Amino acid sequence: MLSDCRPGWIVLSYGGKPLAARRPILRILRGPERAPEDFVLPGASQGVAHWLGLIPPDAWEIRLCAGPDFVLNRVGIRREVDVLAQCLLTRPLRFVGAFYDRVRGSERRYRDTLRGACAVTPMGQFPSWAASRTRPARLPPTDLRIRCLIPARPDDAIALAATLDGIRAQTHRAVGACVAWEGGPPDAPDARAVHRTWNGPVSPVELVADADALCLLRPGDVLEPDALALLAQAISGADLAYGDALGSDGRPQLKPDWSPDLALATGYAGRPLLASRAFLAASGPAAIGPQQEALLALEVAAIAAGASVVHVPRILARTVEDPLDRTARARALDGRLRASGVPVRCALRGDAIRLDWPLPQPVPKVSIVIPSRDRLDLIARVCRGVLHETAYEPVELLIVDNGSTDAKVLSFYEDLRGDPRVRIRIDPQPFNFAAMVNAGVAAASGTVVVLLNNDVAVLEPGWLEAMVRQACRPEVGAVGAKLLYDDGTLQHAGVVVGLGGRAGHILRRRPGDTPGHLGRLQVAHEVSAVTAACLAVSREKYLAVGGFDAETFPVDFNDVDFCLRLGAAGWKTVWTPDATLAHLESVSRGPSVGAKRARFEQEAGRFSDRWRDVIRYDPFYHPALSLTTFGEDLE
Repeated sequence: MLSDCRPGWIVLSYGGKPLAARRPILRILRGPERAPEDFVLPGASQGVAHWLGLIPPDAWEIRLCAGPDFVLNRVGIRREVDVLAQCLLTRPLRFVGAFYDRVRGSERRYRDTLRGACAVTPMGQFPSWAASRTRPARLPPTDLRIRCLIPARPDDAIALAATLDGIRAQTHRAVGACVAWEGGPPDAPDARAVHRTWNGPVSPVELVADADALCLLRPGDVLEPDALALLAQAISGADLAYGDALGSDGRPQLKPDWSPDLALATGYAGRPLLASRAFLAASGPAAIGPQQEALLALEVAAIAAGASVVHVPRILARTVEDPLDRTARARALDGRLRASGVPVRCALRGDAIRLDWPLPQPVPKVSIVIPSRDRLDLIARVCRGVLHETAYEPVELLIVDNGSTDAKVLSFYEDLRGDPRVRIRIDPQPFNFAAMVNAGVAAASGTVVVLLNNDVAVLEPGWLEAMVRQACRPEVGAVGAKLLYDDGTLQHAGVVVGLGGRAGHILRRRPGDTPGHLGRLQVAHEVSAVTAACLAVSREKYLAVGGFDAETFPVDFNDVDFCLRLGAAGWKTVWTPDATLAHLESVSRGPSVGAKRARFEQEAGRFSDRWRDVIRYDPFYHPALSLTTFGEDLE
């Protein structure tokens, strides 16, 4: 509990352990007529974090939910005029909006606008952001013996020297460095390493020699002094550990926790990477080749074996560019996957590697459930898209109508009933979106069900097959699509739990071709949740977790809650750009104001109470990234 905070703008500075960079949650208790407010703070991934917030005048208690490693270093006061001045200087247009919200008494918008302008740093300013937050790790010693493996070529001598300097400067000393040369070492090899000729694939156990773990680097990679110490702590009980890095261009690579699909498509885990001897001996690759494929071999082996992989959310090295271009990576990856028995084929499409998971034969029947009411323009468009503009067969279309009274809609339904693929259920009960979805799934006969809003439009014929391929994977629960607004900007590219305080869509209103940090929006990858505006799931898995929670979340958060319950049952959620549709986003329901807003806040509170641990740490969204804005900014 914070007892020395007064109303007004405050700055909290705090620290924590780098291996447990969960976000603290600040709860403000207000008058008896006001619900408590929760604020999700940034994680102290670099050692220290700062948070700017507004304490309202009627706050009577402030509580802080944080781990045992949390250390509050300072509580500072900022004058309102200083915050406004900063906003005016850095974001003049936002200053106008904030001032307008203040005059009309909209506390939430005023606060959030100023926080978005003054508490968030663009990714391009990472060096100055990190300088004020990076502190030594101060970890307890460990006796883990680490050997560094550095595949090299004859022209890498200068870059290699920098890498060896970094190894020698570690607070956790490596037992040695092995430089594996393609074509043989130079005439005068660096005496700080063991040198060997790499004439062909070798056993990784042979490379690790008498050490407990193998750290893979490339000439030119320079480790931070605490890198090996942090990796040694992280790999305890795990098979692999990796950390964040700065690219050769100085841009940060703030990586998510282990995301196998993203790793296959992008190789994002990268370096530094630490592999345990036990993993290499039991389930690692039988052999790894030269530097271009060494990392790829470990990634594929980890995915094939279901390895335990740990991420250190902290910059551990400055790394050089991987020499394996996308075409060569796609070719090598496809060969490795075939050899490992992973049932997926890969190919380069445009700038990204796409993974094609097999479609069961015969292809499964898909039941598409569309809750709707009135709005002929919407229901006619989405039905046309499903029935006449989608290449996939077989499908059935189930419309769950919430009591339409529009004569044109009822006439349209009569026409639809002539199509044997269509069934219509009239359910004029008080609006409960989750209950409507559950009723539609209960009536479905397909192996896969797709939940589709009536304000969604089909843009390309292959969207459904792409979703079914993912939904039929044994390890996958929910599958979400890439959704665009009418103007072509992003509406849905996956849900980040904690964004906006509860859950939100990442990168909303960005250009539709935005690649995303680490190129993740170009490929299918794991996310914590997806929207039910377009969601595919096997009917068996849907029923296994009890479907949507219609009592707790009748209108909002039911889809996110559903995905998280699938995750708790062992099924991951995947978002894919291979299914792209248009979405007008709740145009048929209208904005949430008045009673609708009150209901939304009640459901939001119940969501926060149920999923507070996930709100504190979405594993697929780095703890240093801002939850205030919907972009990939720093906080």
